[in-house]
Amino acid sequence: MSAVKIARGLSKTELLNILFYTGKVVLWLGALMVIPAVVAVIFREWAPFFDFLIGIGLSLCVGLIFVLAGRPVERGLTWTQGFAVASFSWIVAMFLAAVPYYLSGHWNAYLDALFDVMSGFTTTGVVLVQDLDHIAVSVNAWRHLLTYVGGQGMVVLALTVLSRGLPGAFKLYVGEAKDERLMPSVGETAKAIWFISVIYLIIGTLVLSVSAMAIGIDPVRALLHGAFVFMGAWSTGGFAPQSQNIAYYHSFLFEAATVPFLIAGSLNFGLHYAIWNGRRREILKNIETQVFATVLTILTLVGLGATIVSRTYDGPLALARRVVYQFISAQTTTGFATIYPAQFANEWPVLAILAISISMLFGASASSTAGGFKGVRVGMVVKSLKHEVRKLMSPESAVVVEKMHMGEDIVLEDRNVKLASLIILLYLVIFTAGVLVGVAYGYPLPQAIFESASVTGNVGLSSGVTAPSMPWPMKVLYIFMMWIARLEFMSVLVLFGLIFKLTKK
Repeated sequence: MSAVKIARGLSKTELLNILFYTGKVVLWLGALMVIPAVVAVIFREWAPFFDFLIGIGLSLCVGLIFVLAGRPVERGLTWTQGFAVASFSWIVAMFLAAVPYYLSGHWNAYLDALFDVMSGFTTTGVVLVQDLDHIAVSVNAWRHLLTYVGGQGMVVLALTVLSRGLPGAFKLYVGEAKDERLMPSVGETAKAIWFISVIYLIIGTLVLSVSAMAIGIDPVRALLHGAFVFMGAWSTGGFAPQSQNIAYYHSFLFEAATVPFLIAGSLNFGLHYAIWNGRRREILKNIETQVFATVLTILTLVGLGATIVSRTYDGPLALARRVVYQFISAQTTTGFATIYPAQFANEWPVLAILAISISMLFGASASSTAGGFKGVRVGMVVKSLKHEVRKLMSPESAVVVEKMHMGEDIVLEDRNVKLASLIILLYLVIFTAGVLVGVAYGYPLPQAIFESASVTGNVGLSSGVTAPSMPWPMKVLYIFMMWIARLEFMSVLVLFGLIFKLTKK
């Protein structure tokens, strides 16, 4: 069903319902902004504190206007409304969350601030911030909090409270590109997701803080860096507190400490829930982990082979830290980097650039914080091909059934394969658009491919294309690409269908 057809026949009452629940999500954004405001008080950063007060006030005003202007309906949310709220609330939240960014003076233009907010929400990680090394602690906290919440989902955050007595809450949940029910109700599922994330936050902050202190960072800064880097790893968002990203630490120990968390963040929450309940064999049986491991191994070997032949790095340790780490970061769509963007552009051979670009597009698990095609979709397409081959080789009267394992054995159905193929095709379409626009603006083809793959896959690695000086149309295009790819197209297409329908009236 097309997005326009989904939106057909939408009444004024239903539009007011969309406005009401969008307002609820925006109110939660305002409440979230209290956290960096408190951090500003703790560190006596009074200018940022007032910036956050302005942001809180604007968010609460906009949220209240939407809630008061809107009106909930008894039957709750339909699919159209749930999808529209999910995609529309992200755009409204982007404009409001960018206010403290812009007021801080570390972004050249409001568009740059919008870019970085969407990069955080979508857990992409490419940035346009200026002089990151001297940014206020509270603003840095806001950056990482946005990517941490974005990984779990703004709507998921709101659903931890809103879902009680909300008919159709699952449609709002699915609209944010999540479809797993860990618990009987959507509200309980949202709470389970946040419970898992907070437990990992405590563990990850402790491990990375100790690692930071071990390399000579003072305890307070180590605690901050531990929390910030964990948020970037778990959300597969790639934000780091320093402009040099993970290369800032110049430590194999610290780099190694991040790897388990960025891999953990790339696994879907259903798999985490299964492991926590003692079903550890799910790691080996799950089709997404199988696809992830296979693709990562093949592409990393290609990248290693290319860099070894070109003699880009000397010695196994350098290859592990400069090549293997980047491929793990790419495949998990985290975007942490131990080398600088210029090194991708000037030192890596073209074959390695292409291999890591493919890795970024493939991504990791569905219903996780990761981006990309997702392992389950790739697995579906591969198993569909296998199924067709088996049918051709079997007697005409034989019934050939293909299954895949996602928590349980699932029979592969044509409609699911078609949807997976369509989503992959849409990823390739926006990726190609990004490449063509990059080349049109004069960037070399390998860099345009690399950057477009990073933005499409919500990764965050950069070859130097993403910069404050890049043309503003590319900034707008990248914002759109990050948004539509993170929400996996359908909710955004429904919103566009709704807008089209309204303009036709």
